[in-house]
Amino acid sequence: MNLQDLRYLVAVAEHRHFGRAAESCHVSQPTLSSQIRKLENELGVTLLERTNKRVDLTPVGSRILAHARSALDEAGQMETVAQAARDPLVGPLRLGAIPTLAPYLMPRILGPLRKDYPGLTIELWEDQTRALIENLRSHKLDAALLATPADSPEITEIALFDEPLLAALPTGHPLARQKTVTEESLAGELLVLAEGHCLALHALEACGGKNRSARNRLQNSMQAASLETLVNLVAAGYGATLIPALAATSLAPRGIVLRPLAGKSARTIRLASRPGFPRPQALRAIEKVVRNATAGISSAAYSKIVDSRARTSPRIASGMRSRNLAPRAPKSSART
Repeated sequence: MNLQDLRYLVAVAEHRHFGRAAESCHVSQPTLSSQIRKLENELGVTLLERTNKRVDLTPVGSRILAHARSALDEAGQMETVAQAARDPLVGPLRLGAIPTLAPYLMPRILGPLRKDYPGLTIELWEDQTRALIENLRSHKLDAALLATPADSPEITEIALFDEPLLAALPTGHPLARQKTVTEESLAGELLVLAEGHCLALHALEACGGKNRSARNRLQNSMQAASLETLVNLVAAGYGATLIPALAATSLAPRGIVLRPLAGKSARTIRLASRPGFPRPQALRAIEKVVRNATAGISSAAYSKIVDSRARTSPRIASGMRSRNLAPRAPKSSART
């Protein structure tokens, strides 16, 4: 028995198909199949039920799979500890990020990370909060950028910056003539992302207060899985929504008007990791670059940007002037 055999078993369990499992392990299907047979012979039990259509784990196979995953996790930790002892700022760092943050923050930080820490390789994984936290717990991720507290003793967090939320309105909407918009005025026509996106909870809480669990007609009839879809619905006149400040330059050209919120609602972006992660220097590098890239993101900055000229200037009407906010994204970025 060796670690590679255990990797093959885990791959088959995840894909439930020998061909796809072999492809993910970069070996031929006969090689993978023979190694699984070899493992079964060594253990003296049948791990997999094989049919023409799929592969399932036997009851004992399921129990052994849990030990195989633990063994691979421990082996990975040994490699990480050894790497950290050599140089904590060299090698891969598996970083997760929520979908409403990753497309807008990553272009700002990947270039500076590659410039300042050339030995650090960012492996990016975009997913919803619950999945990212679970992947942190299972050691599939080293750190994650979240917008809500993990509320878990297994996870440690550092607050990086507060990102303002902006009202996104259709062109010609009555509220677009105002300098600021109250959160409560949006409650009756507020569109939010589908369940599982933390931004939906932030928007409902900001505009609904204690009644954030109550859903309006639009929220019951329209579900969007991305900010882009949500903003397109707003541009088409199907309501209003809240978007995070970092997304403003990307989304404003889609035919919407952005306004600061009177209540200055914001979300706090956090860097989450495991307390025992052996490369804290790498996490501090992420922290430093993110803070530098978002130094101008604040409610005060937006209040200065959107003034009385916002009613007539399309550029200011978007609620965004990049030179007053975080530095522009570099022309090149690291591959992840």
